[in-house]
Amino acid sequence: MVIRVANRAQQSGASSVVIATDHADIEALCLEHKLDVQMTSVDHPSGTDRIREVAMQRDWSDDTIIVGLQGDEPATPPAHLDLLATNLAQRPEANMGTLCTRLLTREDYLNPDRVKVVLDKDGYAMYFSRSPIPAIRDSDTDLPLSYLHVGLYAYRCDYLKTYGNLPAAVLEQTEQLEQLRVLYNGGKIHVAEVEASKAVGVDRLEDVARVEQFIQSTGAEQS
Repeated sequence: MVIRVANRAQQSGASSVVIATDHADIEALCLEHKLDVQMTSVDHPSGTDRIREVAMQRDWSDDTIIVGLQGDEPATPPAHLDLLATNLAQRPEANMGTLCTRLLTREDYLNPDRVKVVLDKDGYAMYFSRSPIPAIRDSDTDLPLSYLHVGLYAYRCDYLKTYGNLPAAVLEQTEQLEQLRVLYNGGKIHVAEVEASKAVGVDRLEDVARVEQFIQSTGAEQS
């Protein structure tokens, strides 16, 4: 799965693709496939912290834009990675960028594995939660206008340096959502809407079969 994710990233417009890991077996596999891989600390609480270590060690310039793609997202369209980088480059007031898609089912609305996001009028995140947001006050109300967070991030290298010095937020620890550290400390995250997709990440063992079926049925690895 990691190799497939790396191949998807290489189909984007990225100037380079680096696999950051703390596992020797993943490092060995990446080297076998001639991929750029960097070992990182085992103590990172989030993917953002891991990416920060890579950026610092490689001494990337402050204006470098980095897009983080998790290794459990093998069906991510490369165009989404390009969109993230472009959106952040066009918004100097944003510290980070991410994506969302329209929430379509009550099952997703109630599922804590499907993170929701509320936006302001300019497309900046107001809050992310595993709980249903916005909440339905009346039980007989239809599903509200709501958005699912697509767990991809774009960062400027200079903000990654700042992120590492931000105090952890209680909300971040409660929800187990690293992006809440940014909002809690006054940062701005731009959120672009993309078309809803049947693609899913691998959060649980049972998701593997669903992702494999999606890839086989759509030819996602070729798109």
